[in-house]
Parts: sequence; structure tokens; C-alpha cells
Amino acid sequence: MARIGIDNRSVSGFSLVELLLALGLGLLLSTLMLQALLAHGSTSERLVRLLRERTVQRRTLELIRGELLLAERVELGATGSILASCSLGGRRPLLRMLTAQGTITYSLGSPPSSIWRGLVLMRCGPAFGLDGQLGLGAPQNRVVIDALTSKGLAATVAGVSRLHLQITQQFTPPSGGPQTITSEADLAAELGR
Repeated sequence: MARIGIDNRSVSGFSLVELLLALGLGLLLSTLMLQALLAHGSTSERLVRLLRERTVQRRTLELIRGELLLAERVELGATGSILASCSLGGRRPLLRMLTAQGTITYSLGSPPSSIWRGLVLMRCGPAFGLDGQLGLGAPQNRVVIDALTSKGLAATVAGVSRLHLQITQQFTPPSGGPQTITSEADLAAELGR
């Protein structure tokens, strides 16, 4: 009968200390990668927010630019002969335009309800129709942009028939300190004096 022998050579492998060391090193690297991903995610979230707010600011400036092109006369500040066509609710008038369809007033102040952040820029004037043109109906008072700073919308004369507009917003992202975003535009306007 043949005997089957077992080879007594020792099989080399990892010791318990080596396995625990490798496991600890892998756990440390995983933690570092997870922290880097979380930091990248909050940075991406902040950048997306900044881009979204800047887009809203640009759209607001384009809205005002289009209305300035329709305006027969423009007045800055709280005093002037152009009267608002709806209640401003204690908000400070910044820009008033007289158009063939009616008066358009932009005002800065407290929001009309708690869903809005910070100070708001309100537009009081004729609504836009389905064709994208100003209608002849009753004036409406609507929030255009929120989260404005105390400067909000700054309108200044920038030369003959030029108006310089600057919108400044401030918000606090989930991580980090307050962020301020500013957009500016120089627009043509027939300023009434």
C-alpha cells in the first residue's frame, strides 16, 4: 500500500500584525478620500449657487434694459414727477419709468412675505402679455430678486443718457461664511430732469 505523505513545508502569509496594519492604513486612506469628496461637494454646491444667483442678476438687468428702451422718461430716487401706479408698502423707490403702457417703478425694501430672503427688489407696473410685450391691464407689484444687501440696486447717472446699474446680493451657503455677488451694467436711458 502506498502512503501519501504530507509536505511539511511552511506556507508563508501575512501575520495578524501585518493584516491589522494594512487594514488601518486602508481605513485612513478611505477617510481622507471621503473628506476630500465632501469638501469638493460643498465647493461645487457653492459654485452652483453663485452661478444661479449671477444668472438671476443678469436676467434682472436685461429686464430693466428692455423696459428702459420703451421708456419715454426715466427718474432716479424717491423724488420726481413720475408717481408709482401701485402701493410700494414702505419700500424706497429707486427707478421710475414712464412708458406708453404705464408707469414702471422699481423699489427696494422689506419682502411682502416670509418666503423671500433679505431685502427685495419689487417691480410695480404693467404685466407682460403672452407675446412678451407690456400689456395695458392693471399694474402688478411683483418681487424681481431677493437676498439683496442694503445697497440692493444702485442706479446712478453715468454720463449723458447713460445709466449705471449695480445689483448686490448676499447669502450664506451651508458651509462657509457669507457670499456677496455683484453684477453691473451701463444702459442707455432718457433721463428726465
